[in-house]
Amino acid sequence: MVRPAVRREVVRHLQGAYAIGERRACYATGFHRSSQRYRSRRDPQTELRMRLRDLAAARVRYGYRRLHVLLRREGWPVNHMA
Repeated sequence: MVRPAVRREVVRHLQGAYAIGERRACYATGFHRSSQRYRSRRDPQTELRMRLRDLAAARVRYGYRRLHVLLRREGWPVNHMA
């Protein structure tokens, strides 16, 4: 099993070396174009999750509602519907 990053490199090599398009290079390698174009993104809520875990560890008896209030008081952008 070849990792997607390696397949992306192979597709780029084929495009450069043989002057073929992305579609044909992906077809030749059996690699889906959607996977070729995929770019991973960093999770925007990582810091919020860490802070929530810290609060939950410090205040074991608090439920999710009280922890939500504490996060809102600290200025975290928590779910606006709650």
